[in-house]
Amino acid sequence: MPDTYKQQVMQWRAARDATLRAENGWLALAGLFWLKEGDNIVGSDPASDILLPARAPGSLGIFVLDGRRVTFEITPGHAVKVNQQDVEQEMLLRADTDDAPSYITLDTLRMVVIERPNGIGIRLWDNLRPERRIYPSREWFPINEKFRLPARYFHYPTPKKVLLPDTFGEMREDTMDGQVTFELDGNMFDLDATEQEHGRLYIQFRDRTSGTETYPTGRYYYTLDALADGKITLDFNFSYSPPCAFTDYATCLFAPEQNFINTRIEAGEYYHSHD
Repeated sequence: MPDTYKQQVMQWRAARDATLRAENGWLALAGLFWLKEGDNIVGSDPASDILLPARAPGSLGIFVLDGRRVTFEITPGHAVKVNQQDVEQEMLLRADTDDAPSYITLDTLRMVVIERPNGIGIRLWDNLRPERRIYPSREWFPINEKFRLPARYFHYPTPKKVLLPDTFGEMREDTMDGQVTFELDGNMFDLDATEQEHGRLYIQFRDRTSGTETYPTGRYYYTLDALADGKITLDFNFSYSPPCAFTDYATCLFAPEQNFINTRIEAGEYYHSHD
């Protein structure tokens, strides 16, 4: 195995771990609160609907849900930043599905409205969470070039509608742009894929290690190389667990049923529950 390839994989792994622990990263997530219609009190008072750490004001304000619309009414005498701008009055918030979400910050805390098919909520980050420092390092299979494979990509004339299971045990409709075909150990496999910028592909998959050595609902993978005349390299050494493997406050979509690889992909991220 060339040293340059091994170094590339190890550098990518280190970057994945750093991203996990970064400011406002997955390990900084401290809460996910689904809003009820009308007033939702936010603060450190234990009676609050959105409970903040004790260092925050007892009553910071109220999130008002009106259908799919959320406004934030700040308690007089307090101030927050919304997208780095000081705010001391009522304002309409843009959800995380918007091109420019309204990120509310109060010192080391951050909040945003999240919009999902099952409801509207508030996601909370606390950058003082000790998990950012003490959470065990991510674990990986040994690098194995067997799982670095040539593949063909076929673009669907019309995006294919598929059902993806989500965090809440429901099925959500999504679309796939095409199909990747590859051979492993003399067997042919097909995976639905989504096209990304710069000719890359995004693939969610399960295999025979899912639920034992790897995350039960599958792993994520982005190709590193761009498509070239329908050809692409699949390298499962760069596959990794979804954020739901590390926090209860993530909302994830998982591999569609047809993206089950009926063999063991002993490459990429290994999974141990750290509960």
